[in-house]
Amino acid sequence: LDYKNKAYFEYAGAAGGFIDFLGYPFCRGRIFMSLEKDTHQFDNIIPIFWASGACLCIKSAVYHQLNGFDEDYFAHQEEIDLCWRAHNLGYKAQYVGTSTVYHIGGATLREENPTKTFLNFRNSLYSIVKNVPKRYLFLIVLSRLLLDAIAGLKFIIELRPIHTWAIINAHFSFYSNFSMMAKKRKQSPKKTIHYYKCIGIVWNHFVLGRQTFSSIK
Repeated sequence: LDYKNKAYFEYAGAAGGFIDFLGYPFCRGRIFMSLEKDTHQFDNIIPIFWASGACLCIKSAVYHQLNGFDEDYFAHQEEIDLCWRAHNLGYKAQYVGTSTVYHIGGATLREENPTKTFLNFRNSLYSIVKNVPKRYLFLIVLSRLLLDAIAGLKFIIELRPIHTWAIINAHFSFYSNFSMMAKKRKQSPKKTIHYYKCIGIVWNHFVLGRQTFSSIK
């Protein structure tokens, strides 16, 4: 939950994380910037795809088997990559709704900081190259290129062009480091095809106007 507003779920992980087919992350209690009020709707214990690094417990043997967090991420979405690699090896992540953790969001980088935008967009692409099944890789990277371009246009319309430039830089960084990520991909030969919760969270949220996790299809 949000330490500053304890009635609502916090952006970083909320009540357990998932991703869509294109690798966009979302959570129970948080779809992009739409945060749900905590009405005890997520007090259960269920399997999830990823857990926030702010409240993540992992067996040390598994952590070392995975070689820990990928330091090339620096910050943001490294826990998604860690959990994804764990799933590829057959491990599971679980959300325990009977516990409560309060998180102060934006302590590392505030939302308006373009470095945060850069890291989120680039690191998401890193995770895709490292973890998605080969049959989907080209389609997903191409789709993300187009959708990220739309996100850049959205920032321009909102008079926040510095974030558009951050997205452009994120893609340049991604393409320049593509071979490095491709090598890391080989470290985990098995790729689960059951990684996504829905086909398109962008379509669900921005086109169909779905604001809550329960409405996502």
